[in-house]
Amino acid sequence: MHIRFLVPGNVRHGSGGNKYNAKLAEHLMALGVGVETVIVDGDWPVGSAADRRRFAEVLDGGATVIADGLVASGAPEEVAGAVSAGTKVWVLSHMALADHADLEARALAAASGVVCPSAHAVAELENRHGLKNVVIAHPGVEAAEIAKGSEPPHIIALAALLPNKSQSELVEALATLKDLPWAAALIGTEHADPAYATKVRAAVERHGLQNRIIITGELTGELLEDQWRKADLSILISKSEAFGLVVTESLAHGVPVLVRQGTGAVEALGSTGAGTALDLTQPNNLASTIRRWLSDHELQQTWRTAAIQARANLPGWDGTAATVLKALGSGEGAE
Repeated sequence: MHIRFLVPGNVRHGSGGNKYNAKLAEHLMALGVGVETVIVDGDWPVGSAADRRRFAEVLDGGATVIADGLVASGAPEEVAGAVSAGTKVWVLSHMALADHADLEARALAAASGVVCPSAHAVAELENRHGLKNVVIAHPGVEAAEIAKGSEPPHIIALAALLPNKSQSELVEALATLKDLPWAAALIGTEHADPAYATKVRAAVERHGLQNRIIITGELTGELLEDQWRKADLSILISKSEAFGLVVTESLAHGVPVLVRQGTGAVEALGSTGAGTALDLTQPNNLASTIRRWLSDHELQQTWRTAAIQARANLPGWDGTAATVLKALGSGEGAE
């Protein structure tokens, strides 16, 4: 089998979707599949007429195509046209589009099949569009060394600085905990939304936390691993999250996680006991939970032990690739 994998060119930071796409392509190739990754430039998720023409051109050819939902979901005519011409077009929908529900519904209905990274993402598509028989291909995670931790405790929030990721909410919570020893790192690009990144930096300065909260920019390789080695707690409180690769990456390092209730990150954390899902509609819930964790060494140890135990049961990317390959080979949408 040969697969043409179409990914958006306008998401340039290390997003969860980009990581998933890259790992899926890598592990499909490890299974002996030919994968041609094509970056489709455009102002997605809808793009201009010229953007959509470029998308239609790379859909052409009768191959099997996996198209990232950020590109495909805003171009239903192009998806339908390619399928009618004999191309199998599978849409990899990482997360339902925030806008353009009608375009998305038509694109997904026209596709040969749909893949999602989580049951949470599938439920959202079902609720929005009545879509059925979607394949769930949970993300894998790479093995990692167990974090050593730090003194004082080191808190990390690994995500691009974006309003959805709620770093400003985390800064406000940490500002109420100056009486306790801790340090924190906000790890993620500032270029995805410079205005929001500036707002986050201003909040850190306004609360006089420059010596306790560092904003590192996007990190990879050893610089990122250095942050994981120091970490004692990971926080991912996105308002919307299909799965949250950071959660399983945290567990792979033996680091417990706080996530927001009602998001796919809850699914990623599961019943491990390595942290908790927070109802952040309750005032001060984030700050009070971090305070309890900082003040209760038994709780710290309980969560850390659970995170280390969870490492043994984390799925690999080979399983993700095998699930997708089985679906593409059978042509069936049900997992």
